[in-house]
Amino acid sequence: MDLSIIIVSWNVKDKLRSNLSALYESSGTLSFEIFVVDNASSDGSAVMVETEFPRVRLIKNIENLGFARANNQAIKEASGRYLLLLNPDMRVEDDTLAKILAWAEANHQATVTGCRLIDENGETVPQVRRFPKLLDQLLITLKVPHFFPAAIGGYLARGFDYDKAAKVDSIRGAFFLINRENYRGISGGAEPLLDERYFIWFEEVDFCRQVQARGGEIWYTPEARCLDYVGASFKQLPRDQGQKYFSESMLKYFEKWGRPWECRILRLAWRLVRTVIK
Repeated sequence: MDLSIIIVSWNVKDKLRSNLSALYESSGTLSFEIFVVDNASSDGSAVMVETEFPRVRLIKNIENLGFARANNQAIKEASGRYLLLLNPDMRVEDDTLAKILAWAEANHQATVTGCRLIDENGETVPQVRRFPKLLDQLLITLKVPHFFPAAIGGYLARGFDYDKAAKVDSIRGAFFLINRENYRGISGGAEPLLDERYFIWFEEVDFCRQVQARGGEIWYTPEARCLDYVGASFKQLPRDQGQKYFSESMLKYFEKWGRPWECRILRLAWRLVRTVIK
């Protein structure tokens, strides 16, 4: 099997239907399987997949297990040489899969690869990020970029040339291709599982950090394109719930990769923000 496509879905039935339809209309001779992990959707997503896409391998969770844990459920069952973690609110072009796989086959140095993401207006969606540092995450916590966007320009890799392939720190998890053989080579044979301490957010940057720490590489290439509706699932979260998940994941990231005092500073900053908001 060339490719295992893994989609973790939560209450985006219509976008998921469009996503799956486009995947099955893909051109090329590659062999692929599709997993949908439904995180206890209440909009009939699971029933839609069962009735309209019987070839999909559906995993139905009775509760929302979060992004990392749900992806891992499918990764453990997947048989593809490559794994594509794909958000449900995406739509591939007819040649996206063939082109990204051709690029990956020609560039075995890439453990993780991301393609060009475009929005509904055809504009490139910025997705390359540098690894989080205390200052940029502190500025984000204190909402400084709302008033001075340039304050985190370095972290957001503003000025990155999306017309050229390049090795990068991290890419968005919306379209996240993993070379399974490459990962096993740098990890001593382990499967490319996400860290389940993250419910949502920071799991993809954590994975990229692990890859780089083990000597692997993360690449962006414009050779393939994919339409990104940008966070259709996340937009359903109440603002305070979304902020809770984000802050918890940020702190877990710094507990793992940062220094203890950095985590203490961020924790104090989040307490300050919550106090002011109240």
